[in-house]
Amino acid sequence: MPAPKPRPRLRVIAGSAKALAGKRYAKANGAGSRLRLVAVGGNAIKDFTLRWGSRLLARLTPYRRKSVMIATNTNPGMHEPLPHRSEPNVSSIRDGWRLTASAGRYEIRLTRNPADIAAAQALRYQVFYEEMSAKPTPAMARVRRDFDDFDALCDHLLVLDHARPVGETVIGTYRLLRQAIAERHGGFYSRAEYDLGKLFATAGMGGGLLELGRSCVHANYRTNATIQLLWRGIATYMADHAITHMFGCASLPGTDPAKHALALSYLHHHHLAPEPMRVRALPERYEAMNLLPPEQINPRRALQALPPLIKGYLRLGAYIGDGAVIDQQFGTTDVFILLPMERVGEKYFAHFEREDAASANA
Repeated sequence: MPAPKPRPRLRVIAGSAKALAGKRYAKANGAGSRLRLVAVGGNAIKDFTLRWGSRLLARLTPYRRKSVMIATNTNPGMHEPLPHRSEPNVSSIRDGWRLTASAGRYEIRLTRNPADIAAAQALRYQVFYEEMSAKPTPAMARVRRDFDDFDALCDHLLVLDHARPVGETVIGTYRLLRQAIAERHGGFYSRAEYDLGKLFATAGMGGGLLELGRSCVHANYRTNATIQLLWRGIATYMADHAITHMFGCASLPGTDPAKHALALSYLHHHHLAPEPMRVRALPERYEAMNLLPPEQINPRRALQALPPLIKGYLRLGAYIGDGAVIDQQFGTTDVFILLPMERVGEKYFAHFEREDAASANA
């Protein structure tokens, strides 16, 4: 039986801090390093490091960077280009960044390029409307893409497999909406389902909120490796923008909460957000999650009943909002996910330290 291949490891470019390069630069460019960041911001990472301490700095290993230009979307309604980082040899207008893995076969890309967004929308349509039970509008069905007004406001994170045919390379995607952008364009997507007042009151003063949405992965790539590539892209993004809290709606299939009584009750009794930041479903959409008493809940069985994405959030330390919401268009029962970065730090980076050690010993 052949030995398992080492998993790709992330080496994030974090400015020009040459004093920290040294041995880490050599290690990052050795045979054991499989994931290479070819464009990412700098000053915001330093600010984020000051906030979250030296443990994060140790994970964001600096080394020499290259810049990447991706065409800027100038369509009406698109928000301004990503903030410029005052770094040498990086263009003042850049539309995103790319990370590559496995000798370039896999790529993580942050973009708002129209062609990239269209490819992400096509994957979303395939997963949500053809594979699952979402109901497309006539306009969506005509072009076979999932889209809404928020696409023009968001940054889009993609995972691509360049071994696939041209036009089918996108295998995973997330949509990212920062607080500064949302506040200038009518608010977050989640406001249609949940009252975000408590979240803004307790965590929104510094502008560090990030909404995650429209996450999906191609049916042939639903593995931990693909999810890790997506989350490594998110980790880079949150460092670049000093994100303090991530949130969004996660879904269970179907529109009958009673069929998810065990899972919903488990989330309510074991992972409910603290009262000061406990986001609650809008009154007209509120569905009770407290369907079973605590003594009737088997945590192991409840976890098995949860979708992998929600379990992944819980492992990182996520909280759950009060009340579920029925999404008739997508045919799902939604729950609110809140992930403070102060809870994810130790668990997340300890996970990658274990992974690095395993790769080094492979």
